[in-house]
Amino acid sequence: MKVLGIMGSPRRQGNSDLLLDEVLKGSREGGAEVEKAIVYRMKINPCRECNSCLGDGTCFMKDSMIDMYARLLSSDVVVISSPIFFYGITSQLKAFVDRCQPLWARKYILQQPSPNGQRRGVFIGVGATKGADLFDGSKLVMKYFFRAIDVDYSDNLLFWGIEKRGEIKEHATALADAYQLGLRLVAEQ
Repeated sequence: MKVLGIMGSPRRQGNSDLLLDEVLKGSREGGAEVEKAIVYRMKINPCRECNSCLGDGTCFMKDSMIDMYARLLSSDVVVISSPIFFYGITSQLKAFVDRCQPLWARKYILQQPSPNGQRRGVFIGVGATKGADLFDGSKLVMKYFFRAIDVDYSDNLLFWGIEKRGEIKEHATALADAYQLGLRLVAEQ
């Protein structure tokens, strides 16, 4: 089993990064092969909406996404982690999501089957405010992102009222919850 963690924060060792590391640790200790991709380190051009991917399911731009398509398709579980900026995912992660249009085209236009059966997706979100709707926009993006890459959106791990770097460590159960989620992802697959 392969678990791919995608860190969407521009801040290393921040709250969403720490949570993702715990999920991956739990998955690794549960027996999975884990990999972590850090979006802000990647060279990702924004989607140009040229629609070239509609013809053959590939993108003409040769940047970090070329490698990421294969990594996304070969993973049994995809875990996305992001802080919330203006009630949405980070701009770096949104560029990553938008560039998955070729995978959408493969599924919906070219009718190509998913490479490996039942796959699952999880979203980890951390936001500074306590608004009831804080994660609504991000969850909607994740719903359609996971659907486009042929992954079942199976779980969320969401934290309100967390802002300072590393503040998640002060939460009574957050890191343990993330670790347990990682174990569950492997056990339930």
